[in-house]
Amino acid sequence: MAKAIISPLLERGEYLPQNVLGIVGSSSSIASTLNDLPKKVKVVSSEDPFSREVWKASLKILAVKPQQFSKIKESVSSFQSNDQFPKPLLISVLAGITLNSLKEAFPGHTCVRAVPNTPSLVGQGLTGLAWGNDITSDQKKVVRKIFEPISEIYELEEQKLDSFLALTSSGPAYIALVVEAMADGAVAAGLPRHLSNLLAHKTLSGTASLLREKSLHPAELKDMVASPAGTTISALRHLELAGLRSALIEAVVLAAQKSRQLAEEV
Repeated sequence: MAKAIISPLLERGEYLPQNVLGIVGSSSSIASTLNDLPKKVKVVSSEDPFSREVWKASLKILAVKPQQFSKIKESVSSFQSNDQFPKPLLISVLAGITLNSLKEAFPGHTCVRAVPNTPSLVGQGLTGLAWGNDITSDQKKVVRKIFEPISEIYELEEQKLDSFLALTSSGPAYIALVVEAMADGAVAAGLPRHLSNLLAHKTLSGTASLLREKSLHPAELKDMVASPAGTTISALRHLELAGLRSALIEAVVLAAQKSRQLAEEV
């Protein structure tokens, strides 16, 4: 997720590569992290003494797995400074980890929770933001400068971030699964693989554009396509019998529940 945020910002010239320092868990991860990033970006392992330099920076993005949060908290506690003014800004993209947990782990920082999604890589992302109580207006501008070039921003109460994540951050995986299955169906029906994939992708993007630009409710579009005793209504009947609608609803609910559960496990 960190690369999904940083890569387009570097491409747009919003930040200079030599001003970006990344820390990864082990030296074996450095090469893959640097892949597709500009040459002047520096990435070191957490065992490298130079990694402490990142905690002197005025702006940090925390993008590790939520299960690694406790380890990160322990490893940085010995060299955090509480006397910097203004406090440095820490933006966390960790699922489920609350602002209270962040403040306890990083007391010398002003903390923000951000929930971006992977379409940020192509400037079509969605980002939910929840501010800490001590954040300044200038720091809000800094955060917006990071996410506005790559996504639409939604400022939310923190308790709504889990649901936002379940729909927008996990959502691309649901959609990718549906598109893959549709393409597989076309192959099974007789189309070649490369054409099936292409048509499935174009059907997805075209449908999304139609819904958005014509302000259609999904049910309206469904009814436009489904004629009496036709092919589409036959297919829709099968999807309803197979439970596609309820499966997608439960997928979003379960993802939100998992996000809340991660907070309890810290």
